[in-house]
Amino acid sequence: MADPKGFLTTGREVATSRPVEERVKDWNEVYVPGSLLPIISKQAGRCMDCGIPFCHNGCPLGNLIPEWNDYAYREDWTAASERLHATNNFPEFTGRLCPAPCESACVLAINQPAVTIKNVEVSIIDKAWDSGDVTPQPPERLSGKTVAVIGSGPAGLAAAQQLTRAGHTVVVYERADRIGGLLRYGIPEFKMEKSHINRRIEQMRAEGTKFRTETEIGRDITAQTLRKRYDAVVIAAGATISRDLPVPGRELKGIHFAMEYLPLSNKVQEGDLTVSPITAEGKHVVVIGGGDTGADCVGTAHRQGAASVTQLEIMPKPGAERATHQPWPTFPMLYKVTSAHEEGGERIYSVSTTHFEGDEDGNVQSLHLIEVEFKDGKLEQKAGTERVLPAQLVTLAMGFTGTDQENGLVEQFGLDLDQRGNIARDADFATNVPGVYVAGDAGRGQSLIVWAIAEGRSAAAGVDRHLTGASDLPAPIRPTDRALMA
Repeated sequence: MADPKGFLTTGREVATSRPVEERVKDWNEVYVPGSLLPIISKQAGRCMDCGIPFCHNGCPLGNLIPEWNDYAYREDWTAASERLHATNNFPEFTGRLCPAPCESACVLAINQPAVTIKNVEVSIIDKAWDSGDVTPQPPERLSGKTVAVIGSGPAGLAAAQQLTRAGHTVVVYERADRIGGLLRYGIPEFKMEKSHINRRIEQMRAEGTKFRTETEIGRDITAQTLRKRYDAVVIAAGATISRDLPVPGRELKGIHFAMEYLPLSNKVQEGDLTVSPITAEGKHVVVIGGGDTGADCVGTAHRQGAASVTQLEIMPKPGAERATHQPWPTFPMLYKVTSAHEEGGERIYSVSTTHFEGDEDGNVQSLHLIEVEFKDGKLEQKAGTERVLPAQLVTLAMGFTGTDQENGLVEQFGLDLDQRGNIARDADFATNVPGVYVAGDAGRGQSLIVWAIAEGRSAAAGVDRHLTGASDLPAPIRPTDRALMA
């Protein structure tokens, strides 16, 4: 174990954020570079190396958290990196983007602040990159089998890397102009700088994975052509259909899905655009949706110079402590202040948008809302609580409803869907079409990055068995597994 008395003698300490007035003027990551290394070994020493480490249950990847905490405490960064990569292909992504269900399941969190597992993770991987411990791992021999992966988000990349290392020839198809999926064009730069994606892609290229951008399966290449060309196909196209808000005034200009708004600011950071065609500069901005995507819109609006930013959530405001019906080690719904919320703006809970109003040119100018409450399991409006908010830019960040079907991918493959509209699969992640597998949000529905990577790893094991008759690749989850909930 790490420090036997660490959890008694050391308090929880997290990464230091840059001052708000500084960071809203740029798009760099919000944390002070290098601020973790002076403290992280002691923080890793708070891990108790529990007899039953429930952090394993909280994390679908089954990360060996007590092991790499021990190595980090001893500052054996090479061994820590090896243990970290044993279960996670991309810890630099999860260490920055995952909401850390492992910390909610930390045994120490029963009556104390949890171990800073996420901070330890990102410290290990950043140190590994800096010291050259992350190197390409090409296969010793090729199998002669070929695999196409559709989609280059975390699920697709994880499946591709695992299958390449197993000796198969893998080609990743991405409809956007750059690799990364929502990691590239859904996550703002201030949450994860895209250099982290770029160097991981270079590692994968060196291992033998091939990438094809600006190629949409169903439009640019038919499903039938793909099946003839490859021995197996992994569909990791995500759940990219945004949930809409069908209320009067929705057609007004200035109302956009979050995934219409956020990628443009990333395009600016990539150098493709000078300014975003959809900007919050000088505007009153309303973000509808209280989740992480909504917070990304809030932080983006701050950096674009919004006059005001208001975030709306239909659910009640969560509490600061665990509710009794969400006991440890489940992942609780807690009031969360992200870096974007630290930067300003107002958050309004238990409200529903009734309609929008615009000017004579069809531009949105205001949003009408009303307070709501749940009674007997039903959402009811509270009379007399109507309000009007100024709004010249509205972003809809209410989640996603399923994978894209307009491009013909689902129809051309002849895929069965489950009751939720996701692509159906069996215990091996195989669809109803022989040789075609599905991983990530396309099969699970909207979920977390750790579940996407776990799905990619597990689907890769299924594909490897299909191609060779057996597989040594790890499969951390089953398609039916779900987060630990009360």
